[in-house]
Amino acid sequence: MLPRSHQLRLTWDVMVVDDDDDVRELIVSFFQGRGMAVTSAHDGRAAIAELERSSGRYGMVVTDVNLPGADGFAVLEAARRVNASCYVVVVTGYASLESAIMAVRGGAYDYLPKPFALGQLEVILQRVADRASLELENRRLAAAQPQASDRGTPPLADIEARLAAIELALARIETAVGVTAPGSRIRR
Repeated sequence: MLPRSHQLRLTWDVMVVDDDDDVRELIVSFFQGRGMAVTSAHDGRAAIAELERSSGRYGMVVTDVNLPGADGFAVLEAARRVNASCYVVVVTGYASLESAIMAVRGGAYDYLPKPFALGQLEVILQRVADRASLELENRRLAAAQPQASDRGTPPLADIEARLAAIELALARIETAVGVTAPGSRIRR
């Protein structure tokens, strides 16, 4: 079970999409047991319609790949379109390297082949909670920091130009001395 501190951070809703009633209800129960609000859909078309009406409230979607109406990749695309930071977990009974690559390229957070243990879903949920916590902390710190220009820090372009000049000077010195830096080409 998630530590209490993480339960408070995961305030968004979860959608579970699977055409197998038993699997869908098991996953729904898993999330409800962790105090999360869960909506379920039995086909891809219903899931996409709900996602489009949701105004981005779903922070996590767990979807099967092979669904009637629209496949899990269409659900993944809709979830990420409506909420770019949505964590989508793709599950499938027909796991393949090709479908895993498609899921990751489509923006899936994780990919689970069926059958899977609820402990695997627990690990994914813990990783999501940790990542969401870090993202929240990063946003908080970024908002608290004055901008670089406010602190008199040179813009990135100036820093890159200075770095390029230093690298050029080092290359000239290496050539003059006949020394080769680690990882550089061997000079003959």
